[in-house]
Amino acid sequence: MTQKYLKPKKTADFKRSWPDRELTLAPLWSSVDLRDGNQALPEPMDPEKKLRYFQLLCRIGFKEIEVSFPSSSRSDFQFVRDLIEQKRIPGDVTIGVLSPVRKTLIRETAAALAGCEKAIFHLYLAVSDLHRRLVLGKSRKELLDMAADGTRFTRKCLTETGLIDRVRLEFSPEEFTDTDPDFSVELCTAVREAWDDPSKENFIINLPATVERRPPWQYADMIQYFREHFSYMDRSILSVHAHNDQGCAVADAEIGLLAGAERVEGTLFGFGERTGNTDLVVMALNMLSMGIDPELDFSDLPFIVREVEDITGISVPERHPYAGSLVFTAFSGSHQDAIHKGLDRLKESEKLFCGGWKVPYLHIDPADIGRDYETLIRINSQSGKGGMIYVLEHDCGICPPKTMYDDIRSAVQRYTESTGKEVLPDDLMRIFHQEFRDVKGPLELIRFSRDTHENENDDSAVVTVKIRLKFNGEDREITASGNGPISATVHAIRDEGKLYSFVVEDYSEKSMGISADARAIAFVAIRRQTDGQRFFGAGEHPNIDQAAMNALFAALNKAMNNDLENTGTKP
Repeated sequence: MTQKYLKPKKTADFKRSWPDRELTLAPLWSSVDLRDGNQALPEPMDPEKKLRYFQLLCRIGFKEIEVSFPSSSRSDFQFVRDLIEQKRIPGDVTIGVLSPVRKTLIRETAAALAGCEKAIFHLYLAVSDLHRRLVLGKSRKELLDMAADGTRFTRKCLTETGLIDRVRLEFSPEEFTDTDPDFSVELCTAVREAWDDPSKENFIINLPATVERRPPWQYADMIQYFREHFSYMDRSILSVHAHNDQGCAVADAEIGLLAGAERVEGTLFGFGERTGNTDLVVMALNMLSMGIDPELDFSDLPFIVREVEDITGISVPERHPYAGSLVFTAFSGSHQDAIHKGLDRLKESEKLFCGGWKVPYLHIDPADIGRDYETLIRINSQSGKGGMIYVLEHDCGICPPKTMYDDIRSAVQRYTESTGKEVLPDDLMRIFHQEFRDVKGPLELIRFSRDTHENENDDSAVVTVKIRLKFNGEDREITASGNGPISATVHAIRDEGKLYSFVVEDYSEKSMGISADARAIAFVAIRRQTDGQRFFGAGEHPNIDQAAMNALFAALNKAMNNDLENTGTKP
């Protein structure tokens, strides 16, 4: 089987210099969504959807947009006419149209541009030996003549329609990466000379990896070789157009820029023929992550995703870089814990690493592309306590003490293991309430009151509580004193009522809001004296003392229920 596929040959007589370069500026961007992306759709966009897409691309900031293949269909031709006649093209945007090197199609394409302010006329010709021999059946000399004659004819048509001073020429030697580099240089030289316009900005050479059969570094080698051997580089803009057959289109384009390209063609999310094109969203945001302004606006990426999905009928995968719904979401416990700590210590991170964004597992700030922090951490059976606590704090407004984390994790894992489902914030809130707040058992608090008596000899005070409760269904009323309401209640239940043997190990309280009417939440940990096992309870109430009582009773009921489960006897 290995003999079926041949290793691509390297560029001969060549010294690679591009690895020593680095990117510092964004390239010229050219969107081909409305042409290359549209050709890939089972149901091509209608004029209304195409216009929506065009307006979206303008909003993002594309200054060059290839809008159609006018000679391919009446609808494509009419779309160009509508954009021009209805004055839909912003003054800073240049539209592009594509045509093969065939005179009848060139004439029709030029007619589509009549009356435009500025445009790019994109000619292409397949020039690889594979295409030349098996598809076109022509010699290299015939291809050279076709390319030069087609260019001169394009110039003639544009002159006849009064567009010659408004239209730039772009030429693509299709299947560049499958073509002898010297022949590519020879052919592009013939086209450049036939165009007969000295200005650099009016002539674009686009070198396509039409079918990705080479690794990115070989594509870059061929681009560098072309630059070094093409005599008209000072009068030409060099562009790249990579397809994604081997999954490396973004790498092709990025390394192509290092090799000397100045312009990149591609599509949003890589939508295009076969496996797609260079993904301009990924490439632009890669640059952003390296401190380079991409000069494209993806600050509301979720909106862009929704628009493209609605217009094209193709979904953006959940794990698509940057745009996928799950790419900034952690389920793994260790990842959740690291993200939680990193976000909490952003200022410290800036000092440690001399500025810049540094958060574990997040190479860019999700907020920069319109993503919410609330969706960073989600919970399933793989999650750890760090993620659960993050969601409790940020989504539910509950900030439990660290000593309670393991108990919360155990409660949530019991749920995930029994259901196999993801735990949404509402689920987590419900689990927390069932396990720690709304715990029913032998004890039921009916009424609670307190009196405080100041000690005249020092600053201390004695708190006396009167508690009415039910224990195993029987009414009890108990009075006891202590240095606070919790202490007094412990004495009432344990010492005066002799209902249960325990000590309070931990107590904390927090507000669940910032207004004067905010509810209080209290957390109590008790330790059973018979075996030392610890149980947590939580309580909520506008009155902090009542919240504390609710938390204590919840913890006691957990302990008593555990007794019943283990021994089958009531406490």
